[in-house]
Amino acid sequence: MPNKTIYLDYAAATPLDSNVLAAMQPYLTDIFYNPSAPYQPAREVRVDIENTRASVARTIGAKPTEIIFTAGATESINLAFNIDGHVITTQTEHAAVLQAAKLHSGSTFVGVNEKGRVDPRDIKKSITPQTTLVSVGLVNNETGTAQDIKAVAKVISDERQNRVKNDNPTPIYLHTDVSQAVGILDINVARLGVDMMTLNGAKIYGPKQTGVLYLNSSIDLQPIIAGGGQERGLRSGTENVANIIGLGMAIEVAERKRKTEVERLQKIRLQLLGILQESFDELIVIGDQKHNSPHILTVAWPGLDAERILFALESQDILVATGSACAANKDTRSHVLTAMGLEPDIIDGSLRFSFGRPTTTQDIGTAAKIIVETIKQERDRGTRIRQ
Repeated sequence: MPNKTIYLDYAAATPLDSNVLAAMQPYLTDIFYNPSAPYQPAREVRVDIENTRASVARTIGAKPTEIIFTAGATESINLAFNIDGHVITTQTEHAAVLQAAKLHSGSTFVGVNEKGRVDPRDIKKSITPQTTLVSVGLVNNETGTAQDIKAVAKVISDERQNRVKNDNPTPIYLHTDVSQAVGILDINVARLGVDMMTLNGAKIYGPKQTGVLYLNSSIDLQPIIAGGGQERGLRSGTENVANIIGLGMAIEVAERKRKTEVERLQKIRLQLLGILQESFDELIVIGDQKHNSPHILTVAWPGLDAERILFALESQDILVATGSACAANKDTRSHVLTAMGLEPDIIDGSLRFSFGRPTTTQDIGTAAKIIVETIKQERDRGTRIRQ
């Protein structure tokens, strides 16, 4: 057993970065003022919030007025979907996106290929004259597969031109959830071609229950919560200043570390994958291996009980996941892997390993040895039972 717990589930949650904690600390104690109050200390807090807003805007190539602070990705997604008309998304999106889409009277869930990628032509075919929103996540949280958001944006742009020609005044917008892509891929909104974008502090070493919705200034959304009119009237309520400051710092640190961290994570992912492929001929690698995020590796052993493996690894201080943490709690098969057309015995035998800043090559070497031994023992046990 390792001398420490080896955590390989960073796609589910990340620890608070020390720089983030240091940035938040004053606002949890001494600088507690309400940013809407008229006196000088409160006005200084307001300035700090607006400076953070400007910093986030610079990182993603937006205007400060287009940054809406929320209490997490789920709220940001629900706010983006608070729009009339027909909506389109893919079958492999996060549960928050799927549930928000289902609230609409008209919604279409587009399929993906066996690698988890959506064909932009299928998005195009699903667009109707009443379609107002298309939402496609940049990186899938279960497989790490990255979508071609730029190609989807081209479809949306072409549709806008067609509507002008056909005198259709209905607007159409593109939203993307980049919760798993911050600090990994380019999230510049202009280069992606998106109109709305969701960011999540809990996935990038920021405080939990923090998020951002980038909202193009041309879009008029309706608020979910009525109140004092904070955040352009879209997110009323006294601002959680410490969380906002922490989120801003987390985004800043993630972007600063992006190049070196991507290179490091790629090596770690390949290290674990190489060991597993060398040890198991039947291993199936899930997702698009050409278009993926280096911090997620999802693999499967057909016929294996991955849940038993998860608990066996936990008893040896190795923490991993079986698909999405959100789905695992509901004791259901992954909707993502199901939509990819994988057989039940492959889905049930799948494990997701995700890596973070604290993950070292030594951790992977230690964990890989235990993972291999545990799976071989479980496989041998299954063979004996069948005999």
